[in-house]
Amino acid sequence: MWVVVSVVAIVVLVATYLTWTAARVDRLHARAAAAYSALDAQSIRRAAVAAELGERQGFLEAQTAAKAVLDAVPEDRESAENDLTRALRVAAGKFDVEAMAGIEEASRRLALARQVHTDLVRDALAVRRQPLVRLFRFTRRHPQPRFFDIDEPTLDDNQDPRHR
Repeated sequence: MWVVVSVVAIVVLVATYLTWTAARVDRLHARAAAAYSALDAQSIRRAAVAAELGERQGFLEAQTAAKAVLDAVPEDRESAENDLTRALRVAAGKFDVEAMAGIEEASRRLALARQVHTDLVRDALAVRRQPLVRLFRFTRRHPQPRFFDIDEPTLDDNQDPRHR
């Protein structure tokens, strides 16, 4: 009798743990996808503000780089973002603080969205490496999340890329 109860209890505990793990995998992938959507929205917002600055101030490099970000396919998006960041850093040295206020705010928001996305992708990739997750193929319904690897989007000229 006690053996049957013990076996049933162990089976229930294992099933509960596996269900919890599967739900955790689903939640992490959903959160990573939502973070990418927020990152994409902040990227588009920054590009739109940069395009408007380029038109208003006559700064063709920023305007061209911003339009490249808006028109880029997902595979080319990272390099377009890096080009826009470089153009905006040049613009930060040319224009006054008031003209750059919207750009700096959009860049800070993009940096925050990128950090959140990076953290969630790292967590999702870590859970994908767990043996039980691989054994039971809990990730089969989810594409593997990717990092959005761009330069730090803030406009500080003092940043040394080796210290990021």
